[in-house]
Amino acid sequence: MKAIINFKKEFCMTCAPNIISLKSLLLLSLFWLSIQSPVQAQEIKYTRPSWFFGVAGGANFNFYRGSTHQLNSSLTPPVTFHNGDGVGLYLAPLIEFHKPDTRLGFMFQAGYDSRKGTFDQKISPCNCPADLSTDLNYITVEPSIRFAPFKSNLYLYGGPRLAFNMDKSFTYKFGINPAYPNQVPTPDVKDDFDAIDKTIISMQVGAGYDIYLSSQSHKTQFVLSPFVSFHPYFGQNPRTVETWNITTVRAGVALKFGQGSEIIIPEVAAPQVQFSVNSPMNSPGERNVREVFPLRNYVFYDLGSNEIPSRYKLLRKEDVKDFDEDRIGATASVNPTGRSARQMTVYYNVINILGNRMVKNPSTNITLVGSSEKGPEEGVLMAESIKNYLVTVFEINPIRITTKGQFKPNIPSEQPGGKRELELLREGDRRVSIESNSPELLMEFQSGPDAPLRPLEFVAIQEAPSSSYVTIDATGAKEAFSSWSLEITDPDKQVKTFGPYTQEQVKLSGKDIMGTRAEGDYKVKLIGQTKSGQITVKETTTHMVLWTPSKTEEALRYSIIFEFNKSKAIAMYEKYLTEVVTPKIPKNGVVIIHGHTDIIGEEPYNLNLSLDRANEVKSIIEKALSQTGRKDVTFEVHGYGEDESVSPFENKFPEERFYNRTVIIDIIPATK
Repeated sequence: MKAIINFKKEFCMTCAPNIISLKSLLLLSLFWLSIQSPVQAQEIKYTRPSWFFGVAGGANFNFYRGSTHQLNSSLTPPVTFHNGDGVGLYLAPLIEFHKPDTRLGFMFQAGYDSRKGTFDQKISPCNCPADLSTDLNYITVEPSIRFAPFKSNLYLYGGPRLAFNMDKSFTYKFGINPAYPNQVPTPDVKDDFDAIDKTIISMQVGAGYDIYLSSQSHKTQFVLSPFVSFHPYFGQNPRTVETWNITTVRAGVALKFGQGSEIIIPEVAAPQVQFSVNSPMNSPGERNVREVFPLRNYVFYDLGSNEIPSRYKLLRKEDVKDFDEDRIGATASVNPTGRSARQMTVYYNVINILGNRMVKNPSTNITLVGSSEKGPEEGVLMAESIKNYLVTVFEINPIRITTKGQFKPNIPSEQPGGKRELELLREGDRRVSIESNSPELLMEFQSGPDAPLRPLEFVAIQEAPSSSYVTIDATGAKEAFSSWSLEITDPDKQVKTFGPYTQEQVKLSGKDIMGTRAEGDYKVKLIGQTKSGQITVKETTTHMVLWTPSKTEEALRYSIIFEFNKSKAIAMYEKYLTEVVTPKIPKNGVVIIHGHTDIIGEEPYNLNLSLDRANEVKSIIEKALSQTGRKDVTFEVHGYGEDESVSPFENKFPEERFYNRTVIIDIIPATK
């Protein structure tokens, strides 16, 4: 314990001046940085330096092993000294080279290297204590290979150490026997060791970490590098005689500076965006639409309930005789508020349509398959609620209806491993599927339990077709902008904002822009944000005319629906497109195909998905036309993705999202 206390005292006494020197060095460097900062040009960037110059300082923790006895030719103590330790100063200028973001480099340090220490006290045969300490020090030369394994601020280094002895002095103290306190003390002996090697060749390995004190807006950059190194005893025998050797652990910090090179950033011309607005003439057309509306064979249930949701239309028993599925579409289109509201009115009668068809076709049978996340028992309860309604209200014979339950529908929306928007997907999977092998209930060319129900056909007032939309072209926007938006100012200086967008072409309905105004001059402003954060503004003016329908010309509309993230509908509908839809296209007719998706998934992915599906439909129809030698049809293909401003339906309920997974085909007669 006494030895430890003496060691700590000596450590404090010997290191105090060195610590003061290091503090002074750090304060000086920080002062230099403070006067440098204001004069640097903040706009200019510099590379990290490759060459560094500076100074390294620290403490050598020296550990003595082996033995030493004869100190010089005139002094041989009565005891042999063995182990010992001590702390000495290390201070050296340095040069360092390593290119930024590389692994290999070079370091060179040369300076003062103290290996001072004190041997453990020994007791002589006369019971007298003997002490030996030394101020051994060198001028050290240490070249090293520098290695940054991760091309980061952490580095390892190692290399030879060449040391030239500068001081070999010692102090020998011989005490008195405690039993004879009146003895005259022997004077301390201060002398030099003999047989000291003038040159020592050994090795050292270490590690450090660079902390940059300057940003790359400064040409002169300072780095503070704490380091630690290990100097094993190999080759570190101070004397040519006896076995005394020294092992050293060095800990310290290096202050380095270097100069970077100015980073020349070539001026790159900003990508050019060509901005134009095309507003069709939109003289009133004479067009109604005979719409073929596909019926999904699903009834969706609310989470936590096995009752038919209130949004589905349910009849009283006495109203069944007046129900006619052919009148639903007409009734819904008397005062249409939009396609979504009209078609959802049709769809929410799906159970009544099913009951009406089963009454008219008494040989038909169905299976109701309930799918619930709670399990098959819950699924059966959901299916039974529809069966009970059909049996009670439409008086369908119960033996014609089979019910089943399962965890997942046969074509689930939620896929294994999926992690995004699971709540919306699970809402779509909680449903009752209507399955049948009866052709009277099923869509043309389809059979089996997965076939959709036969669609409805009705005449409705046509909402503005996409051909009447205002087209905004921003060619080059995808490369130039991270996003862009529109500000459209009407003749009364009222401003409407649209966007943001990432695609290069956008179509907006005249009604969204103009409301009820018949026509007028509009100012259209494109506001783009570049990928570097700058704002670009382009303006143009255009004359817009609101499209208005009349009721003498009739167009046709067909729809194809898809399962979530699937293209199966294309294969299912290929014969339908070829043998039902294509023959309805008149000579010189126009076919407008537009694809949509629901809001589940990433917007860019959905945009591409909707366009791919629309183009595949076009390919099927083109192939069917070419087989009959026809080349007179004009096509327009658009993919709108999940864009809710033009989506056919809202996305509040799962049935709306399912119907938004669609490709719509408008067949328009040739202009007379």
